[in-house]
Amino acid sequence: MEKIDNKITDEFVSTLSHEIRTPLTSIKGFAQTILDNYDSFNDEQKKKFLNIIAEQSQRLVNLVENVLNVAKLEGEEDLVIKEIDPEFIVKKTLELVKINCKDRVFNIKTKENISNVMGDYDKLQQVLTNIFDNACKYSDDKIDINILKSGKIEVIDYGVGITDFQKDMIFEKFYRAQNLLTGKTQGSGLGLYIAKSLIEKMNGNIGVESKEGFTKFSIELPVFEVEKITKKVTT
Repeated sequence: MEKIDNKITDEFVSTLSHEIRTPLTSIKGFAQTILDNYDSFNDEQKKKFLNIIAEQSQRLVNLVENVLNVAKLEGEEDLVIKEIDPEFIVKKTLELVKINCKDRVFNIKTKENISNVMGDYDKLQQVLTNIFDNACKYSDDKIDINILKSGKIEVIDYGVGITDFQKDMIFEKFYRAQNLLTGKTQGSGLGLYIAKSLIEKMNGNIGVESKEGFTKFSIELPVFEVEKITKKVTT
């Protein structure tokens, strides 16, 4: 049996405990408030509290999914590689993200004759969800998404930015960039680690450029080429 790194284990337990405790406290508190004051609250007040409970429940679901995904990444995982339309998957993913990111404006800019890419659809959607959620946490009000002719996807927010030192760290497990918003946002420090790991498993690249008031994440996957796929099938 491999020796367990106690420092990493302690950090994991500490991070997980903190991230679980916060939403659980909110869920329990607001649920108890409704039960204790059910007859005195009007429908609007009840709906407000129930929305908070739903949001915090979703936060727990996301946390559990991230932890399970990390476990999968560190083992063997089968990918279903196929042709993907970048514009289609971006728009489909945004439909899901906007449910919990209603106060942000997403602007999609595309080129003509965009190349399709090769990747695992579900895994790429997971990556985009993490990147979009991250932009929502640290942006002010607008998020730009550029889909280049090569199929490359760029996600740009205009928040506080990331320092050069932090750019080398943000894709590491449990790391969260330290800035004025870190204490006000929710996260386990696993989203970007998972995104990078999945993109690399699909033979792609993910990068970041940032300065004060500007951060751009770029996702590149192999371009779909009919000739290569046909050759693989016939050989």
